[in-house]
Amino acid sequence: MDGHLGAALTAKIEAGMNFKIAGYFENGFRHVSNRLRPIHTPADMKGMTIRVLPSKVQERTFELLGANPKVMDLSEAIEAIKADKLDAQENPFANTVTYGVHKFHRFHTATNHFYLSRPVFVHRPTFNAWPRALQDALLEEVRASVPMQRDLHEKEEADAQVAIRKEGGEIIELTPAEHNAFASAVAPIFDEARSQYGRELMKLVNR
Repeated sequence: MDGHLGAALTAKIEAGMNFKIAGYFENGFRHVSNRLRPIHTPADMKGMTIRVLPSKVQERTFELLGANPKVMDLSEAIEAIKADKLDAQENPFANTVTYGVHKFHRFHTATNHFYLSRPVFVHRPTFNAWPRALQDALLEEVRASVPMQRDLHEKEEADAQVAIRKEGGEIIELTPAEHNAFASAVAPIFDEARSQYGRELMKLVNR
């Protein structure tokens, strides 16, 4: 988010809106946890019900992987996981542990299938009304806090993996060949995205 892609996305998000983006905190890469079996290939996800965010991209991704995606509120999903009515979910490891899902899911695959950032929004009319010195001070503080938050996120992810293993969970790291199998399975989504977002933006994704 600090390079050309981030700049392009920031410009598109800000266009016509009453806010500006001062920087991006890290939500990080997301992984799949489930109660059924280790996941090494897309075939291992066939028919698996998985909770997803209200995102067409997420739904489409897991459909291509052979799973059965279900858009669910977080609290509803957690209750379904506790009752063994939902096979899988996807989150950064830290979120999985925070929500207590690692107590019910044995298998955790480091799929890195999505990456999410958290924009730091500032109300533009308010920001523009401030003295320039105050504007600069805010932006400087956000810039300074971004690497600190990202370092903290990495530590939280490492600590979460320790917690998962202590609970008896397994963390599966994909081999390059296994990773490529997942990438091939979801390849159609890139063609679909090009028609929606344009080729120039998608070129920045593939750098």
